Amino acid sequence: MTKKTVDIVVVGGSAAGVTAAITARRHYPSKTVLLVRKEAKVSIPCGIPYICGTVGSPENNLIPDAALEKEQVEILVSEATAINREQKHVVTLAGEIAYDRLIIATGSYPNTPPIPGVELGGVFTILKDVEHLRKMQEHLKSARDIVVVGGGFIGIEFADEIRKMGGKTITIVEISSHCLSLSYDEEFCIEAEQVVQSNGITILATRKVTGFTGDGQVTGVQLSDGKILKADAVILGTGSKANSELGAEAGLRIGATGAIDVDRAMRTSDRHIFACGDCAEKISFFGGGHSTLKLASIATLEARIAGANLFGITRENPGTVGVWSTALGDFALGTAGLTETMAKAWGYDTVVAMVEGPNRHPAGMPGGAKTKVKLIFECNSGVLLGGQIRGNCAAGEMINAVSACVQRRMTAEDIAMFQMGTHPALTASPIVYPLVNAAELAIKAIRSRKVSQ
Repeated sequence: MTKKTVDIVVVGGSAAGVTAAITARRHYPSKTVLLVRKEAKVSIPCGIPYICGTVGSPENNLIPDAALEKEQVEILVSEATAINREQKHVVTLAGEIAYDRLIIATGSYPNTPPIPGVELGGVFTILKDVEHLRKMQEHLKSARDIVVVGGGFIGIEFADEIRKMGGKTITIVEISSHCLSLSYDEEFCIEAEQVVQSNGITILATRKVTGFTGDGQVTGVQLSDGKILKADAVILGTGSKANSELGAEAGLRIGATGAIDVDRAMRTSDRHIFACGDCAEKISFFGGGHSTLKLASIATLEARIAGANLFGITRENPGTVGVWSTALGDFALGTAGLTETMAKAWGYDTVVAMVEGPNRHPAGMPGGAKTKVKLIFECNSGVLLGGQIRGNCAAGEMINAVSACVQRRMTAEDIAMFQMGTHPALTASPIVYPLVNAAELAIKAIRSRKVSQ
């Protein structure tokens, strides 16, 4: 390719890029759409830990091209190296592409902490690259002593999946007092840790990694207390940062968190260029401050906004709510909106209601599990700020219902009047349906608080 002209160019082939391209085609069927990505095969980001156990290999965890092909989105496998805003060209290793509208969806890359020895063989960051992941998986197969640095989603899910390989000694090192502490309140973190430890995985909390030892290949992990853990493989689950270089080098405005600055329509400082996903700056649904959350669900929402707005604004981003789930075998946790810890840190006066009970009726029905629901309301208005759920796989969809309530700024009274569909084999009893039951308890607490005042 030397030079090509396309109506809409999307740079990036992961969750945001694919969704943006498909949305653009559906909203503007007369326009040509080209997706540029440097990877021949694209990993499903959230599925990466499962290559070690459940799905078996990186090749079994790929975003298929079928949806793009069905929508007649052209794919170019090449790296975008620059954007010429004046001429409206994207420069790639395969040539230049002229665009009318451009969407940048270059995602993020893992944080590599500046720890001595991090460059040693056997120390792996989680790159969204199939070949890198294949090499990591092969190394893990022969490794015996594995240390996971970071007890967030990536850390605990990798640890849980690696143990399925069998014959491994696995240790998670977490700098905070609990794993998952940025995502759940303490009581939920403790339950998750108990599940992890019951599977033979060691958790060392309130520890800091100060170095990796070895000659060419890692052999140990040094901790701040002087202890050295034996290790022939290390997984770094230490967060990620926006891959915003392409936009920054083109002179686009960069936001406070280092991502490409966008408005609520996902427009950058150039009205012909949009950005979405991990590379784009985020604002919080709660108060409009900056948000550093990076989730595929957020990326695809932003992509649907960007793709629809290219030639006329029809959608605006209400702000990042934050909805996520974590699964460890049959044990699942979910959060939507603010946890109690987050809400207090933001300065909200909260009322918290928590209920626990079976998610079937009677409890002995197949597929049943004890489910805990915690809802956090703002005291004065009764508006739902967030919630957390612990249970089995059903928690994943139930937390989405909580998210819908948060997004619509429903009150405890609204939720108490929620008309749910129930069935003995599928849900909790309508008498004590957990969302409604928790809302009723919150109403009682709010009333008691107001009477005492």
